[in-house]
Amino acid sequence: MIKDLEAAIGYRFRNITLLQNALAHSSYANEQWHNSLKSNERLEFLGDSILGMVVAEHLYHNFPDRPEGDLTRMRADMVCEKSLAQIAERIDLGKYLLLGNGEEQNGGRNRVSILSDAVEAVLAACYLDGGMEAAVQFIHRFVLCNVPAAEMKNVDYKTALQELVQQKKNQQISYRLIGEKGPDHDKSFFVEVALNGTVLGKGTGSSKKRAEQDAARVAIETLKK
Repeated sequence: MIKDLEAAIGYRFRNITLLQNALAHSSYANEQWHNSLKSNERLEFLGDSILGMVVAEHLYHNFPDRPEGDLTRMRADMVCEKSLAQIAERIDLGKYLLLGNGEEQNGGRNRVSILSDAVEAVLAACYLDGGMEAAVQFIHRFVLCNVPAAEMKNVDYKTALQELVQQKKNQQISYRLIGEKGPDHDKSFFVEVALNGTVLGKGTGSSKKRAEQDAARVAIETLKK
């Protein structure tokens, strides 16, 4: 079964344990404590760094006329949760994930945050098994094939909101965490954004930063209405 995943990735592992480890969600590792597999969180951390660096270098060389802000937004669009989850769907990664019973019952195989984290973990596994060449091949095959050209979907909504309200003087934007729920490995955060004390929008996300971005997006829509 795992050979099918190797075929979808386009890379055959010398140390298959690395790939198995990349598929092990923390819920599985916590339940299967007697198993030698640890969770994929450390691999995810490494994969995130490699992905960001390779994509940044590619954009730097291929878009020499774009300013730093544009390059930052382009990279964000390419490595965001949604984009990585789409890669996971393309290779049917959810089918191969190792999940705990609770996460399995709660639809973890289709959860965007879990899928995107697993893609980063698989990337790191390729790197550790085959070096930077293997990692770059993975990134070129699945990420850099979708380099945004004219339209950049993943806007920095917090910056956009700040620029919008600064058209008037003495405007004060503030963000406040209003709640969070879920286990530590899959927590959701809830944030509200206010302008001069008046709440303009509320957002959710898998991190405080993502929730703030979502709240800013809602606020922009409110102001434009």
